[in-house]
Amino acid sequence: MASDAVTYESKDGIATITLNRPAKKNAINNDMAFGLRDALHQFNAAADAVAIITGAGADFTGGADIKGPPDDLAVAVPMVGVDVKKPLIAAVSGWAVGGGLVLVQMCDLCVADETARFWYPEAQVGISGAQIAGIAARIPHKVAMELMLACEPIDAQRAYQVGLVNRVMPRGKALEGALYYAEKIRDCAPLVLQMLRGFVAEVLPKGPSERAAIARLQIAAVRASADAKEGVAAFKEKRRPRFTGK
Repeated sequence: MASDAVTYESKDGIATITLNRPAKKNAINNDMAFGLRDALHQFNAAADAVAIITGAGADFTGGADIKGPPDDLAVAVPMVGVDVKKPLIAAVSGWAVGGGLVLVQMCDLCVADETARFWYPEAQVGISGAQIAGIAARIPHKVAMELMLACEPIDAQRAYQVGLVNRVMPRGKALEGALYYAEKIRDCAPLVLQMLRGFVAEVLPKGPSERAAIARLQIAAVRASADAKEGVAAFKEKRRPRFTGK
């Protein structure tokens, strides 16, 4: 289940997943990273057809919390930490910084209001998870490099012009614009949506950090599984293991 740092609301087949640390500009700490991971798993298991990821307060997220960064931001990234099976829409107001921009790039659609600013300053900070590299497959190459190398923020209109954003709304209306798309998606055939998303995932290349994170998290999940514990116990007890696939 989602934590206090991330809330999950379901209404009429649409989930709203909210990054919920507005006093800290929704900076991503451990609670938020693992809360978002749990919310994405909850969405996969729910009857909701589509989910909107948004931020409480004025900003989407200020990125990793510098005073208390997450141990592993990758766990919260859709299609990396969680293989999300259904459409995701980002609804962005204010700043989407660092890992927040990674979240936006991994969503299927993005609606921003006129206050939105997208910024990837990790080259200025001197540390990076590098999952942002995949953005070069989603927007023009030179614009992607401007974001990554020059650390230049882009506003909502520029993001719309280069294809990072689907629609720009007036101030405070990003969630309303995201709901417009969510209602359309909700009424479509789920099998077709899943097939198309799967085919698109095969078309979009994955960067080295993205592939490495996926492999690392999958290996960690197997090592932490009940089957792993059963296998070790059976070996020690010199008996045949009873695996359950969990």
